Amino acid sequence: MGIFDFLSGQFIDVIHWVDDTRDTIVWRFEREGHEIKYGAKLTVREGQAAVFVHEGQLADVFSPGLYMLETNNMPVMTTLQHWDHGFKSPFKSEIYFVNTTRFTDLKWGTKNPIIIRDPEFGPVRLRAFGTYSIRVTDPGRFMVEIVGTDGEFTTDEITYQIRNIIVQEASRVLASSGIPVLDMAANTADLGKLVAAQISETLTAYGLTMPELYIENISLPPAVEAALDKRTSMGLAGDLGQFTQYSAAEAMTAAASNPNGGGGMGAGLGMGMGMAMAGQMAQAGPWGARPAAAAPSAAAPVAPPPPPVEHVWHIAKDGKTSGPFSKADLGRMAAEGSLTRESFVWTPGQDGWKKAEDVAELAQLFTILPPPPPPGV
Repeated sequence: MGIFDFLSGQFIDVIHWVDDTRDTIVWRFEREGHEIKYGAKLTVREGQAAVFVHEGQLADVFSPGLYMLETNNMPVMTTLQHWDHGFKSPFKSEIYFVNTTRFTDLKWGTKNPIIIRDPEFGPVRLRAFGTYSIRVTDPGRFMVEIVGTDGEFTTDEITYQIRNIIVQEASRVLASSGIPVLDMAANTADLGKLVAAQISETLTAYGLTMPELYIENISLPPAVEAALDKRTSMGLAGDLGQFTQYSAAEAMTAAASNPNGGGGMGAGLGMGMGMAMAGQMAQAGPWGARPAAAAPSAAAPVAPPPPPVEHVWHIAKDGKTSGPFSKADLGRMAAEGSLTRESFVWTPGQDGWKKAEDVAELAQLFTILPPPPPPGV
């Protein structure tokens, strides 16, 4: 080191920091060999604090003002070094300037969706994002817990950790709020204050506070948003019949005005749709609404009733069942004598087995036959 460098290091008089970066939180005052002249002037501006670190220990924190760096106004450092008032040599220390103003418009957002249980839609996935601001309120604690020996500490070095804390608490607050998804937009201010209050204890341990946190948007997955848009469109359409007629008229106008090669076909299609729509409107009445009670057309054919259901039957004889048989089959069996009045029959829907003569539908099969001859004749 040359003689001029040595002299410039010995005779420093003013220590101050002017910041125009807008993102620097901590800046270390650099001197060759960290030698600061005893009795130098330290200027701390509004929105700043100066932290003295001597031989790896936090010595003192200076609030805004003008200071003479002497032992009589540095009580903590005096205790550490046991200096007396006659000591006039330069001392080696590090001075860190801490920006205590608000750092605003810092971004946060959820990387992955938050799964919540909505009272109307059931389980849904949400994404949220917004902005926040931070401020250093305890420069000494902030230096010890976060900065360490970093000579220039910016917001980029702390915002990633703060974003993780915000997302964690925002996920918990949104999931436990019980507010329906469609009503969350009206409650973002209260939700933001609740999230900020939940993370204040963690930030206090870092020497920070969060004056503001805003939730700018809470969004649904694209598929759910598309379903909501369709549902909203249906509500706006109102009368679907009139909406269909309006859509047909729009399509007809677009087809007729198409100057490309499909103009002729589009015109014909438009005429056909127009005639069909005109017929519908003529039936609907002068104002597009059908009469309250329209008389059925006399020429309309009356549909016949459905044919009766034909039953099928099973026969039980000698502990065995046979079938199924149609009624015509049973008529032939009755004529042949293999089916008698005493034969047990069953059909689906019938309550158990019954004698053929006890079933009204089958009893008529035996009316045309003579009864069996009496015994002994």
